Amino acid sequence: MEKIIYALWKDPAEDDARFNARLLGDIAARLGELAHAVRVNVQDDDVATGSSPRMTSTRPQMDAVIQLWLPSANDPERAATDAVIADAAPRHAAWLVSESTIIANTQHPPAPGARTEGFSQIVFLSLPPRLSHDGWRDAWQRQHSAVAVDTQSNFEYVQNLIIRPLSYGAPAYAAMVEECFPAAALTDEAVYFDAAGDAARLAENQRLMMESCARFIDFDRIDCIPTSQFDVRPFAR
Repeated sequence: MEKIIYALWKDPAEDDARFNARLLGDIAARLGELAHAVRVNVQDDDVATGSSPRMTSTRPQMDAVIQLWLPSANDPERAATDAVIADAAPRHAAWLVSESTIIANTQHPPAPGARTEGFSQIVFLSLPPRLSHDGWRDAWQRQHSAVAVDTQSNFEYVQNLIIRPLSYGAPAYAAMVEECFPAAALTDEAVYFDAAGDAARLAENQRLMMESCARFIDFDRIDCIPTSQFDVRPFAR
């Protein structure tokens, strides 16, 4: 089983709500017939007004993300899903990834086709020129993972290490991270940093998180996007 991440850029002339509805309707249904599991992340009204972190280095920034689990990500075996994705948006990029689940969502298990509780933060990471790939991965996966768990209110935390691009011209990201947070964290920094009602804990968690991130992230080379998560066809773990 292999996991593929697609980033999608919609036609600027298409209404956001219509684009999201197509992804969650016809496109998701067609992908569900081809893939072992399908997850769709969209930017909709539920996340549009939040103040949670949003960072942009890719311009224009992607509008949605689709995650698929297929028996094989080889070109011939992926052709049918690529065709569906091409129908979904005029531009897309695809990567083969290795998924590592640090926190499984057991608090708010997703229901097929329904919006997952809270919101999902999607982050595309680039390799800082100052680090080797091994050094970057050590700082991220060995040193940072526990900090992200200890200082945030995330109830799902998935690290996707990019193995290789699957589409021509795909941005040279090194990883994609997905974290789910309570709905209140979208507008309340104290909830986001698991420090509601505790100003000292908030300041300390922010410090620890920023210091850890600075070891492996260049903040001008990151895309951070709040999304609504839909497990159209959940992965049977």
